[in-house]
Amino acid sequence: MTLSLSVETARWRAHQQSVLAEFPGLVPVAKGNGYGFGNVRLAEEADRLGARLLAVGTGREAAEVAAVFPGDLLVLTPFRAGEPLEGPAGRTVRTVSHAEVLHALPAGSRVVVECMTSMRRHGIAPGDLDRLALDGLVLEGFALHLPLDRPDGSDPVAEVAEWVRAITAAGLPASTVLLSHLPAADQGRLRRQFPDTAFRSRIGTRLWLGDVGALQARATVLDVTPIAKGERYGYRQHKAPSDGQLLVVTGGTAHGVGLEAPKYVHGVVPRAKGLARAGLATVNRTLSPYAWDGRQLWFAEPPHMQVSILFLPGDTKPPVIGDELLLNVRHTTTHFDQVADR
Repeated sequence: MTLSLSVETARWRAHQQSVLAEFPGLVPVAKGNGYGFGNVRLAEEADRLGARLLAVGTGREAAEVAAVFPGDLLVLTPFRAGEPLEGPAGRTVRTVSHAEVLHALPAGSRVVVECMTSMRRHGIAPGDLDRLALDGLVLEGFALHLPLDRPDGSDPVAEVAEWVRAITAAGLPASTVLLSHLPAADQGRLRRQFPDTAFRSRIGTRLWLGDVGALQARATVLDVTPIAKGERYGYRQHKAPSDGQLLVVTGGTAHGVGLEAPKYVHGVVPRAKGLARAGLATVNRTLSPYAWDGRQLWFAEPPHMQVSILFLPGDTKPPVIGDELLLNVRHTTTHFDQVADR
């Protein structure tokens, strides 16, 4: 009995090919929980796509996928002096976001220099370009991680172009610039402006999760228990709001079910919905990601570690043990027991 991710494989791979065609030189990204698929599976898919460079989150992730991906591995998290050099020797490319860190790398290390963008996350400043001590190191390129939204109306192409000019002015090669979150049309503008620079997009979410219709999360029903209005149940012994059924299904906090990352909310309607959800939560009413017979179900109580208990009203025919429920979960925070191709 598992929480599973069902993949319409041919359709999923066709989407990957469409993204690859839109972004020449694309660098696939496999990090964290592997977008629900696991990093090893995504590394295999990247190799199938013909990618010769795969971006991972950490050195440990590079080591984990090295056996199934024969190409080079770009570690996205910036290297910090003193940390272990994990990942296959010769094939691992380190990201550097501070000039001082370069001195801590052994001779022959391959590096990508991360530049500080309007994201303001990490990266070197333009004034640090002439302080880069690259002797004995192999410079693979520069990287720009751009914001998703630009409410100020600023032009991402202008931001990238400014960096390319700064790199060139510092006497450094701008032959390869790795980009995150830049549309294909904007990349086309950059290529026309800088024909001698290879602009390569690092893409994870859109590549693996861009066609949600090819993916289906499923949970197994483990138990079905009738309950009458007012009867108590669960750890906290709440009263049932009406006659119905308690469904015990696979998927709990260990899988990421019921866990939610903070979201940036803008607009009147999304804010109103957020307030409504918060109000219901104060009276212990929380919608679950599970659905049965086209109906989204409520959590009967907060998810347990490996299962969840749902409340099904009495006016709906209940499932039987072994039936599967569909659920709508965030793939980047969900750990599935099984990924099944169909």
